[in-house]
Amino acid sequence: MPTLAPEVNPPAPAPPTSLTRNQIRGFWASWGGWTLDGMDSVVYALVLVPALRELLPHSGIAATKGNIGYYGSLSFALFLIGWGLAFLWGPIGDRFGRVRTLMLTIVWYSLFTFLSAFVHTVWQLAILRLLAGIGIGGEWAMGGTFVAEEWPENRRRMGAGFMHTGYYVGFFLAALANYYIGSHYGWRTMFVVAGLPALLLAWVRHGVTEPEAWKKKENVVRSWAVWRPFAALFSDALRRRTIINALLMLASICGLWAGTVYVPAAITALAEAGGRVGPQAAQLASWGTMLVSLATILGCLAMPSLAERLGRRGALALFFVLMMVFIALTFGKIFYLGPTALPWFFVCLFFLGLGGANFAVYTLWLPEQYPTECRASAFAFATSFARFGGAGITFLVGSGVRHFGSLGTPVALTSIAFALGLILIPFAAETRGQRLPT
Repeated sequence: MPTLAPEVNPPAPAPPTSLTRNQIRGFWASWGGWTLDGMDSVVYALVLVPALRELLPHSGIAATKGNIGYYGSLSFALFLIGWGLAFLWGPIGDRFGRVRTLMLTIVWYSLFTFLSAFVHTVWQLAILRLLAGIGIGGEWAMGGTFVAEEWPENRRRMGAGFMHTGYYVGFFLAALANYYIGSHYGWRTMFVVAGLPALLLAWVRHGVTEPEAWKKKENVVRSWAVWRPFAALFSDALRRRTIINALLMLASICGLWAGTVYVPAAITALAEAGGRVGPQAAQLASWGTMLVSLATILGCLAMPSLAERLGRRGALALFFVLMMVFIALTFGKIFYLGPTALPWFFVCLFFLGLGGANFAVYTLWLPEQYPTECRASAFAFATSFARFGGAGITFLVGSGVRHFGSLGTPVALTSIAFALGLILIPFAAETRGQRLPT
């Protein structure tokens, strides 16, 4: 009579490694900086209409709807060019450390955001937005790289998801500030609010040391020429993934800046069409932005689990599908329903927000594809260089708004970028189950 082998229970998963003081405080510095990034980024979208209504006449330009859309898009494009220039922070972070560079980027963008409260022409605002973009683009790369290298391997994926919620908490805080402050005290106050909180990060930064992974390579990277990490990105081993990562990021940028950034302006237009003007329209725009940010936070928290079940490519593809469908539906169809559009527009915003969590995938995925000595440069290049293309797309959208006299159709067309991104995803490197390279 055959005997059955004794049943062997699989070993229980190891409990999560406890975080050290440096890992906790460094995470909050990274998360706080990324939160301020999100707040700064969306403040301009929230105050776009009232700011340009005041600044355009002072610049000798009529404040028509077409001109507001056109010059607003021009400022967004310049902001993206600034963010594109942020790839320069990558070699600095690889050579001099993640923490030092992180704090420098936060001080940089906070200063130029604060100064935006005192402009008198649309051109002054555009220049300051370009300069602020340089700092904002560097913070994500430095913060994401720090968390990837400093957190223990069995908590690194969770850390990436948590880290990226900061950007959308910033969206939420900006919308909250606009609801209670901007709608009553004006758009200039919003730039003051967005620029000041960076001072709090000095306390968080105190005592945070560089990741051990970077310290082990410190002597090597300090001996390199400052541009050598970029040369490594285009070596035979890494060239393909570097180019594909930048192109995937370009698709994401098209959705964020040529699409969801226009949510407040779209809600304002729909509210005014329904007879809600002034503070009522501003408050509705704030509610819409808070809804998008809340949905995106939920998507960021779900991202680590999705990335483990579906793989990094599968998780990104899922978010891309959401963006493709709901950008087209929200701006191509719902926006044109007339006075009844606003409730349906808000429903679609939730799913558009979920799709916006596609950026969280990069926070996990990009560090897994590159060794320590060029990791910050790779992160900065992929997340910043694509902004140049995004600037061009944003400018085209602005021209489309001016041509059609409406932002619906031009913004809806940005869904095409996600269709192209879905075609590209299978060619990207899959890193599920792999440890962070040393």
